[in-house]
Amino acid sequence: MIKVVLFDFGGVIVEEGWREGLKAIAREKRLDPDIFYTTVNELIHETGYVTGMCDESYFWDKVREVTKVTGDNKELREDVLKRFTIRPEVIRVVEEIKALGLSVNILSDQTNWLDEINQRTPFYHHFDRVFNSFKAGKSKRDPSVFRDVCKALGVKPEETLFIDDHEGNVKRASGEGLKAVHFTDIACLKREIGSLLPPH
Repeated sequence: MIKVVLFDFGGVIVEEGWREGLKAIAREKRLDPDIFYTTVNELIHETGYVTGMCDESYFWDKVREVTKVTGDNKELREDVLKRFTIRPEVIRVVEEIKALGLSVNILSDQTNWLDEINQRTPFYHHFDRVFNSFKAGKSKRDPSVFRDVCKALGVKPEETLFIDDHEGNVKRASGEGLKAVHFTDIACLKREIGSLLPPH
């Protein structure tokens, strides 16, 4: 029986601001959006920014060095952050799950930006706990993070439902024994969780 639900942040709880923000920057700077996104998405892992191993300034310096993009840190970050908009329909699902007595949490590969987004548009209060790679020092690219979170929440992997829009994360979570759902849209989410959660 499912006791705990873990929601990814970007692309599930909110619109995918990271990907769309980077592609918007690329278009504005006359760079290839797909290449720019792929390159910067790797850099956030390679630099260690996503796991708190470096600060934001170092990350953006590396982005400018590798991609030759122009713009100061404030301009670049704002193009990303302003695109993380909360999906009210997902929050409603979160509240419905909580009403069943289950623990609902966030498991996100995010930086210090997660706290900042919450300050701009509060959403943490809808969740029991927030697990962020920036603070944990480990991202979802490391499969062991899923068992770490289960242990922290006092549940077995098979008692945990994980929801993410990234297929790689879904496969890694499933490989660690979690019930994993690939988020594509809200209708699909409702169907999937309806079959996995206890009847009510």
